[in-house]
Amino acid sequence: MSENAELLSLAQRLLLGGVALACADPRQHYPLLPGETLPQATPARRAEFSAGRHAARQALQHLGLPGRAIPAHADRSPLWPLGISGTITHSRSACLAAVRHGAGIGLDLEEAEGLERDLWPSILSESEQLWAYDQPDPGLAAKLIFCAKEAAYKAQYSHSGQLFGFESLKITVTGEAFTASFNENIAPFRKGDAIKGRWGLASGHILTAAAL
Repeated sequence: MSENAELLSLAQRLLLGGVALACADPRQHYPLLPGETLPQATPARRAEFSAGRHAARQALQHLGLPGRAIPAHADRSPLWPLGISGTITHSRSACLAAVRHGAGIGLDLEEAEGLERDLWPSILSESEQLWAYDQPDPGLAAKLIFCAKEAAYKAQYSHSGQLFGFESLKITVTGEAFTASFNENIAPFRKGDAIKGRWGLASGHILTAAAL
């Protein structure tokens, strides 16, 4: 099974029903539609951007919608069709997009490599660091915390529209599931509200998926 096929299979297992998925190669340039622009970007970043838009359009078609242009908001987040929630993620070698009707979803894809120790304090709380140290592979456990926060952040962003730091979410991992709890009020979410997610490993990657 190819890398893309394995990652798509994992994503389908992690996400709830009613979600359409597609993949692309972030090292390849895909045609962009009018309205899809990324000014002042390196060739590599342009390739990643085009792959994300290509995968997103394919996912919309799998959902039964036209493969229309997906421009960006002023904050650079994708502007999805009315009533659609979506998410795009990529690593160095793979790109995934997921869309569905209704509430927010988030995916984060990262290489299954340990998170550098000097980054831990800026991403993980003390309790999250203690949990990671207690795992068989602490670096990979720390990377999982990072991925879970990224997926949860993406899932909630269409509702809050607010930027906030890693310290605003607390991750609790239980088996293949995780919970991202808000450490503060971020309207419309309140302190203690939680976003549920799941995670898995495939093709040398960690994939996290969160949904409202």
